[in-house]
Amino acid sequence: MTDEDRPGDDDFQELLRNLLGGQGAVDPAMMEQLRAMGVEPAMMQQAMRAMQGLFAGGAGADGGIDWNAAKTQALHLANRDGLSITDGSRGDLAQAFALANLWLSEATSISELASVPVAMTRGQWVEHTIAVWQQLAEPVALSIADALTAAIDEQTPEEMKGIVAGAGRLMRSLGGSLFAAQLGQVIGRLSQEVVSGGDVGLPVMPDGEAAILPQNFADFGRDLDIEQDQLALYLATRELAHARLFRHARWLRLHVISQVTDFARGIHVDTSALEDLATRFDPSNPQELQAALQSGALLPARTPAQTAALARLENVLATIEGWVEVVTDDATGRLPAAGRISETVRRRRAVGGPAEDALESLVGLTLRPRRLREAAAMWRAVTDAVGPAARDALWDYPDLMPTAEDIDDPAALVARLEARARGEEPPRDALDDALEELLRGADDERAGHGEPGDDEADAGER
Repeated sequence: MTDEDRPGDDDFQELLRNLLGGQGAVDPAMMEQLRAMGVEPAMMQQAMRAMQGLFAGGAGADGGIDWNAAKTQALHLANRDGLSITDGSRGDLAQAFALANLWLSEATSISELASVPVAMTRGQWVEHTIAVWQQLAEPVALSIADALTAAIDEQTPEEMKGIVAGAGRLMRSLGGSLFAAQLGQVIGRLSQEVVSGGDVGLPVMPDGEAAILPQNFADFGRDLDIEQDQLALYLATRELAHARLFRHARWLRLHVISQVTDFARGIHVDTSALEDLATRFDPSNPQELQAALQSGALLPARTPAQTAALARLENVLATIEGWVEVVTDDATGRLPAAGRISETVRRRRAVGGPAEDALESLVGLTLRPRRLREAAAMWRAVTDAVGPAARDALWDYPDLMPTAEDIDDPAALVARLEARARGEEPPRDALDDALEELLRGADDERAGHGEPGDDEADAGER
């Protein structure tokens, strides 16, 4: 086909409007041009109608991700079997939170929340957390959407580039919208599993808010053979400790979210798998792309940099949850079943659930603090050595937060804190030696270049 035979920009826009809008007749000459390029107009119109259905309501109008699909899907799953909160459940949890607040204040120097803890439905949990999930997942969604556009472009014959270029934004939105819908499924399933606002370890709740989901709390405790009031008191204390920590350490929320988004930005789509998918991609039947997103088939094996980023994130989550566990255990020491509940919660976090597995497949993110036991042991050693106030002061600034090396060797951290409490200079470590060596090297380099000392500079001035 010659350039003269190809549809012009205005003609293509008119054609696209007719195909997408499903109204008006398509110019017969334009249909012939499509047939000459091997494109069946009826098939293309069917495909465009499918896209139109996907993007109804303004989805992807600017070429971005339509996150309304995620929220709609999440709320659908959350409310499908969701129960309302009875006055009895609300009252029982309010009493548990009130007593938990008193106990927690005895175990930590971090102050109470300004807002009252609440009971939440599954749907309310979605409404309160969807913005953070969107923020965490957006880098992966954009990577998949961009890669889909590039793969389809590479697989398109040269004579069809004009049409594909005109529909490129729609293709990009298709990938992003499907990803958003899959994310909505994951969040919806999480809403059926989480017991409290901080249950997943990430700061997904608004700052300073604490909540328990009565329906999921009932499901969690059904087969544990533990009295419900003891279970409610323990989980309320744990939830308040998590919320108090993030409200006290204002920098911590951004620190954790940045760790997650840095990890997510490093995720790249497996182009070979996507190109293979693009060769047989049918926009009117997006189930294959949806299945690939759901299974994680488009995410390649982690690079060494990704593995290191994930290790850093897991250490941060373990450090946070280790503190929460120690403070909660100290606060709930009066409960006869506290030890059993603590071990049950720890195992539950270590194993995770189906929704967490789905989230890992979708964005490659593992939410399990694999070093929780080691981190809790570190915080226990610190508490026993210097007390709650000095322990909690480690959250005042980012550079005071314990590191992975401190989890490996709590004794060194304890020695530094004890020396500080006595007003002594802390013992030297490898960092001090490295810094001294660096400064000594700078002095030697300055001397080697013959830079004048103070006496020579004074003599020069005279």
